[in-house]
Amino acid sequence: MTDIVFSGGSIGGTADVPPSKSYTHRAIILAALSGGRCEISNSLDSFDTRATMDAVRSMGASVVKSGRGIVVDSCGIHAPDRAIDVLNSGTTMRLMSGIAALFPSETVITGDESIRKRPMGPLLDALGRCGVACSSADGRAPLSIRGPVKGNEIRIDGSLSSQFVSSMLIMAPLVGRPVDIILEGKQVSRPYVDITLAVMGEFGVKVGRTSSGYHVEPQSYVPCDYGIPADFSSAAFPLVAGGLSGSVSVKGLDPDSPQGDRKIIDILREAGCTVESESGCVTCSRSGRPKAIDVDLSDIPDLFPAVAVLLSTAEGTSRLYGAPQLRFKESDRIESVERMLKTLGADIEGTDDGCVIRGVPKLRGGRIDHGGDHRLMMSAAVASLVSEGPVSMEDDGCWNVSYPGFPDAMRSLGMRC
Repeated sequence: MTDIVFSGGSIGGTADVPPSKSYTHRAIILAALSGGRCEISNSLDSFDTRATMDAVRSMGASVVKSGRGIVVDSCGIHAPDRAIDVLNSGTTMRLMSGIAALFPSETVITGDESIRKRPMGPLLDALGRCGVACSSADGRAPLSIRGPVKGNEIRIDGSLSSQFVSSMLIMAPLVGRPVDIILEGKQVSRPYVDITLAVMGEFGVKVGRTSSGYHVEPQSYVPCDYGIPADFSSAAFPLVAGGLSGSVSVKGLDPDSPQGDRKIIDILREAGCTVESESGCVTCSRSGRPKAIDVDLSDIPDLFPAVAVLLSTAEGTSRLYGAPQLRFKESDRIESVERMLKTLGADIEGTDDGCVIRGVPKLRGGRIDHGGDHRLMMSAAVASLVSEGPVSMEDDGCWNVSYPGFPDAMRSLGMRC
């Protein structure tokens, strides 16, 4: 396989970023559960969302492309007619595990080599305490799940992944009786649970909050047409590029969105970049060398690679903290970001929940190993803007997980690729 090489450049222009991957996953699943016809406009067509489309097809839903979106049509779902292969999509694996627990027959869920390293223990333990028969490879895929869910209480540890909580929330209205979801452990990535609740509400299901978690009454999802908003986590890459080397505008961003990654706007401002936001358009421009800042990543772990690149040439010492769950992403993102930036000449030290970065005036460039991690690959490309030499890496198309067309998008802004 050949390499793709990024050689910096001066950035300027307007970027159209992809729709939200998180919203697209949830909308596909809830549309399939609604038992009717739903048009999902502006949906993300990526490797991960295709895995979710295939998963609901295995349960009897029809999913077809329609313009810039998809149409999901179902008459109610059934147990999967084959093993669910989630490819590299951890979201698909975790959200579909809860749905699988509704059926009294076995559902097998598997994926690629990376997925088979992702921990599922807390979710399987929660299902097991509810009478669901679960087996796995030491808490990892391939998984075997056989329902139904029994009892009126689900206790779930959300300290490793918010997707465990989202999985239980999506499944709970269909159990057939009132269910209390009790949260245990320190909750991480709370905004992703807020996204789940917001999309559930659009599909007609209301969830009550309690002092210990959530209360869900028996309800049915209602068919609706739903529009997917632009993705702040994807927008971070061109916005950081603008802050490091020019000026970039990103359209279609809702500053009131539940997406936690909208905090990238505040992070860029705190680091000294010039940021303007008006009518859903955010513009970020370079204002000299960035300033070192401390960033709490507990609710925004997906921003870690891009923010680490932003601060790699900042003046002073930055601390990124609060996200131990980064150890269990597509890669160990703390270790892989540390390795990537050290290769490029940064002064960075990984910690249990983030890293410490002592900013250098310039990176040197080099060849990095992204290991198929889309966010690591795109962050390395942006790092070329503050590197003396080119940044090269394997050209495996991994950006298609979340940002289809990423190299072309960056090239259109002035990056040499």
